[in-house]
Amino acid sequence: MMKSILAAASVLALTGAALAAEVEGVVTNYDAATNMIMLESGETFTLAEGVVLDGLTPGGRVVITYDDGTTNATSVTVVE
Repeated sequence: MMKSILAAASVLALTGAALAAEVEGVVTNYDAATNMIMLESGETFTLAEGVVLDGLTPGGRVVITYDDGTTNATSVTVVE
């Protein structure tokens, strides 16, 4: 029984890790009214509630963490 519980917990932990993805790119546009960021690649992301953008400027390089399978950005980090 304990082995089954541990196996289930391991699968759930690995599944959670697979739900996030990252992309790095150059910002071409940020629309504060819609909370959308567009990258040079053409990808667009919608900021999740509570995501703070410090030092974000068009032309700046960022790393965006988002929910895999969506375009909901859970964090945005400006790369120097």
